[in-house]
Amino acid sequence: GGAVPTPNIDALAARGAVMTQAYSGTAACAPSRAMIMTGRYPTRHGFEFTPTPGGMNRILPLFYNDGSRPHPMLSDNDSAAKLPPMEDQGLPGSEVTVAEVLKSRGYHTVHIGKWHLGSGKEFGANAQGFDESLLLASALYMPEKDPGVVNAKVDFDPIDKFLWAKMQYATSYNEGVKFAPKGYLTDYYTDEAVKVIQANKNRPFFLYLAHWGVHSPLQASKADYDALPQIKDHRMRVYAAMVRSIDRSVGRVMETLRAEGLADNTIVVFSSDNGGPGYIGLPEINKPYRGWKLSFFEGGIRVPYFVSWPAKIAPGTRVADPVSHIDLLPTLAAATGARAPTDRPIDGVDLMPYLTGTASAKLPSRGIFWQDGHYMAVLKDGWKLQTAERPRKDWLFNLAVDPTEKKDLAAANPAKVAELKAAIAEHRRGGRGPLYPAAGEMPVMIDKTLDQKATKADTFVYWPG
Repeated sequence: GGAVPTPNIDALAARGAVMTQAYSGTAACAPSRAMIMTGRYPTRHGFEFTPTPGGMNRILPLFYNDGSRPHPMLSDNDSAAKLPPMEDQGLPGSEVTVAEVLKSRGYHTVHIGKWHLGSGKEFGANAQGFDESLLLASALYMPEKDPGVVNAKVDFDPIDKFLWAKMQYATSYNEGVKFAPKGYLTDYYTDEAVKVIQANKNRPFFLYLAHWGVHSPLQASKADYDALPQIKDHRMRVYAAMVRSIDRSVGRVMETLRAEGLADNTIVVFSSDNGGPGYIGLPEINKPYRGWKLSFFEGGIRVPYFVSWPAKIAPGTRVADPVSHIDLLPTLAAATGARAPTDRPIDGVDLMPYLTGTASAKLPSRGIFWQDGHYMAVLKDGWKLQTAERPRKDWLFNLAVDPTEKKDLAAANPAKVAELKAAIAEHRRGGRGPLYPAAGEMPVMIDKTLDQKATKADTFVYWPG
């Protein structure tokens, strides 16, 4: 679809089940990953905010609060002072991850790519159930001056400036010494994923391939960039070329499964940890949905979610009810005959009956919840409420008839607002607070990208992080 063909992702979607209304755990990366790993909300484990390096929270307001924007960054120096080092901003080791669940069934477990859930003997991937971990140790896809790379710096984005200034081209194995990957990062991770499949083809294995792409800094391989001459805008072309590399990765993983005779009886799940960001200045990337990463509008949380398992799931299967990242752990546990933890609440539901057609077509009615500090949302029976303290506002949309959130019904339907606020309060009752504070809040325009001039009249939210 769109400006860049994605034949391999399209083929993966066609050969199994597509969740047509699928949501990330939240509108930012790391807490979504915590929900994928545990099947539990932050009200259970407290991993609510994205871990950030201390320096970033101090530097961003300097970049951002230059007087040119109607809404400044809100920094909290007291909270920043209380933040543990980034590697200790981790998912508690007492949580049971999907890797631990599958390991108990004799699966060899491998993580490749982004982790972002802390490091070391409690928080690292090895500590959380992965036998092997090839870790994203920095944020460049290739060295900036490599002849095989095409860069697109985003000069209006303070985070981009920070990344380019600080980041290197590095990975590490089982949290050992950092070393340079070989070639373009997405292709390197794919090469390693292929090796994992080949090495483990004769035993059950679980591979969590957590690509860094498509994430800023915007860097494409020259070969992918050159393949898209029809895209005239340089930044859009780099972004599209990055998407092309992810599609190629999916194709190579699937081809390896076929070559090793594993294609029919391997479960493959494809998803994303959040929607596309407004801070890279590409207005089309979440179309037709409103909003961006760091907002609970659909553009921030609607994600692809496909499950392929030809032995059990018919091609062309559709699940129309809302599903979330929290459903992944119970689903994979059920699919593999493993036991999901019984000593703690699991918030997700097992989707296998709906994927395999053994259940009636509809999931039971439930609320799906999102929270990031003072900013919260719930979706229930087609109605979605977002509520925030900064700005103090409620937004209510009937997604059943208005999936692109054009018509805010909050003022016209106070009873529904009250009902959904009560659902959020009930969800939070007895839940724990965040493990560590948010050190600041970033204003996010809902209908404009960061390079567009914002006005006081524009819809915005403050995202704590």
